[in-house]
Amino acid sequence: MDQFLALRVFARVVEAGTFTRAADSLGMPKSTVTKLLQSLEAHLRVKLLNRSTRRVTVTADGAAYYERTARLLTELEEIDASLSNAQASPKGRLRIDVGASVAVQIVVPHLCDFHQRYPDIQIDLGVGDRVVDLVAENVDCVVRAGVIADESLVARRIGQLDFITCAAPAYVARHGLPAHPAELEDNHCVVAYFSAGTGRFYPFDFTRGAEKLEVDGRYTVAVNDSNTYLAAGLNGLGIIQVPRFMVDAHLARGEMLQLLQDWTCSSLPVYVVYPPNRHLSAKLRVFVDWMAEVFAQYG
Repeated sequence: MDQFLALRVFARVVEAGTFTRAADSLGMPKSTVTKLLQSLEAHLRVKLLNRSTRRVTVTADGAAYYERTARLLTELEEIDASLSNAQASPKGRLRIDVGASVAVQIVVPHLCDFHQRYPDIQIDLGVGDRVVDLVAENVDCVVRAGVIADESLVARRIGQLDFITCAAPAYVARHGLPAHPAELEDNHCVVAYFSAGTGRFYPFDFTRGAEKLEVDGRYTVAVNDSNTYLAAGLNGLGIIQVPRFMVDAHLARGEMLQLLQDWTCSSLPVYVVYPPNRHLSAKLRVFVDWMAEVFAQYG
């Protein structure tokens, strides 16, 4: 048995979910895939996969084995790439996780440019506002705004997000314009945002000269997803405080109105964050550089 080939096949079956799709992506007969997996299980004396007529699922032992071998395969791929002029033509698979609004409005609209530059890099794009365990989930990097709490990770600042306070015309027609941030707690209604990971609510923040305020606001709906947050604001459910890039087009079309313009909101730094053991990857390096270039357009 070619154990290295068996490891590659096992990882691909786990990722593809079926023997057929794995075989197609690897360019080998399904019977070869099946035989290699059977040989690997016999070698380990452990059942790695549960087979059904439609799908393959991973056993507990298989999940543990996949987690460790996937990292090993990635490292071997990077070693090979470093010895084959990968700087000129990086290749391989990148697992990226990005917040929902950044994915939809910044990353995806520019991905064609990335793939034109680096056609041999495959991107698995995870989208959501939850906290990701990069090591446990075998993610190469995440793009996140705000303070990076885990000091064991490498964080490269690539830009910043400027926030504004706004509401839909329908909301303003019903409730009027707030004259001071304090009115958000009494006479007005906000859309509240809470962390998908911790459940913590984020206050609105305002600065005018030396005066700084944090306002929780009275709300009737709270959400934990950035795109849903914007949708709630657009539908008149309350005042929102969002990164400017999310609402620029809506402001230009009159679908949102900027409020409390004599007050400013704090900006948030944006980072690409990755485990320290991946800092030499050519494919990751070019992605991080590209993301910095893209975010420079939104600073």
